[in-house]
Amino acid sequence: MVALGPAADGPARPASRKKASRIWWEVHQWVGLKFSILLSFILLTGTLATLSHEIDWLLRPAMRVDPATVGAQVDWPAVARTAAAEIGDGRIISLEAPVDRWFAAAAMVEAADGSLSFVYVHPTTGAFQGHGHWVGAQRILRNMHRHLMMPVAIGVPIVTSLAVLMAISLVTSFVVYKKWWRGFLKPIRFNDLRTGLGDFHRLAGLWSLWFVTLMILTSLWYMAEELAFPAPPHPSAKIEPTTQTLAAQAEALSASYRSVLATNPDLRVERIMFPTDKSGAFVFQGQDDAILVRARANAVWTEAQTGAVRLVADGRNLNLHQRISEAADPLHFGTFGGLATKLVWFVFGLALTGLSISGVAIYALRLLRAERQPKRWGPALAVSWRGMGPWRWPALGLVILGLALIPTVFSQA
Repeated sequence: MVALGPAADGPARPASRKKASRIWWEVHQWVGLKFSILLSFILLTGTLATLSHEIDWLLRPAMRVDPATVGAQVDWPAVARTAAAEIGDGRIISLEAPVDRWFAAAAMVEAADGSLSFVYVHPTTGAFQGHGHWVGAQRILRNMHRHLMMPVAIGVPIVTSLAVLMAISLVTSFVVYKKWWRGFLKPIRFNDLRTGLGDFHRLAGLWSLWFVTLMILTSLWYMAEELAFPAPPHPSAKIEPTTQTLAAQAEALSASYRSVLATNPDLRVERIMFPTDKSGAFVFQGQDDAILVRARANAVWTEAQTGAVRLVADGRNLNLHQRISEAADPLHFGTFGGLATKLVWFVFGLALTGLSISGVAIYALRLLRAERQPKRWGPALAVSWRGMGPWRWPALGLVILGLALIPTVFSQA
C-alpha cells in the first residue's frame, strides 16, 4: 500500500495511536467486565452500609425516640442503670451514644449464656425502650462489604484487591474517554438505550472521580494494614479487675463520668467500654479537637472502683500511621459529618455501582448491535455472561459464599 500525505511515514502514527487506544479500551473493558458480578456486589453492600444504622432504625422500633424529648447530653448513668436492670446476671460490654437525635442510646450486653444483644434506652430519661438482636443490617452489611463473611485475614485481601481493578479502570478511562474534561456538563441523550447508558456511564464516572479515587486509596490502605502494616496499638492503662457487681458498676459510672468531665470537659463521649475480667477500667471514647478520627482515638481511662482518671489519650498525639488508619473509616463510609455526609456517600456509592453495571450493559448492547440481535434483556444477559469468561465462576462463587455464610454471624452472637 502506498502512503499518501506529506511524508511516507505519515499514516503510521495515526495507526499506532489507534492501536494503542484500542489496547487501552480492551484493558478498560476487561477489568470492568470479568469480575463485574463481585465488584457490583461489593459496591452495593458498601453503599447500603453507609446508611446501615438508619436501616436498623427503620427495622427496629425500639431504636426510635422523639427528638423533642432528647436533651443536649446523654445521661450515661441512667442508661447504664436501665441496661443493668434488664440483663440480670449478664454484663454490659459497652454503651453507645445515639447516632442522631432520633436514635436511642444502645447498650451492647452479654447474657449469662454468652449470647450478645442490644438494650435500647432513651438517652435523656433512661427509660427502657426494648431489646435488639446483636445481628442487624449494620452487622451484616459491614461484614459482607469488608470481608464477605469470611475470616478477616482471608476476606479483607480478597475484597480490597478489587481496588486494584478499580485503579486500572480509572486510569484507562482517561485514555478511552477523549477530552474527558469537557464532559462534566454534557446532558444524557435518550436517543436509544445504548446512547443513554453510554452517556450515563461517562457522566457518572466524571462526577465520581473524587469518590472513586477516595475508595481506591482507602481500600488499598485496608489491604496494606491487613497484609503487612497493622497500625500501632493505642495507649491503654493497666487496671486490676474489679469485684463489683454489674449493678455496682452502673452506680459507680457516675463518679467516673464526673472525673472525665473534670479532666476533659470538651470530650463528646460516644462510647463507654465497661470493665472486663482482665481490666477494671471504664474507657470513655469520643470526639474532641482531632478531626477525621474514630471515637477510640480520644479516650479517658478511669478506675471503676474509685472513679480516678488513670490515662488520657488525645487523637492529636497519634503518629502518622495511626492518623491515616483512623481517618480511613470516616472517609470510606462518610461518617465524619453525620447524616449529611452519609447521604452524599450513599448517592455516589449508587453512582459507582451504576458505573459497574452500566459498563457491562454497554458491552452487551455493543455486541448485540454488531451481531444484529434484538436488544432485549435475555440476549444481553447471555452475552454479558459469555463475555465474563471463566472469571465469572470465582466472582459468582464468592458472592454466593458470602450470602451462604450469613448464618455464621448469628452463631458468633
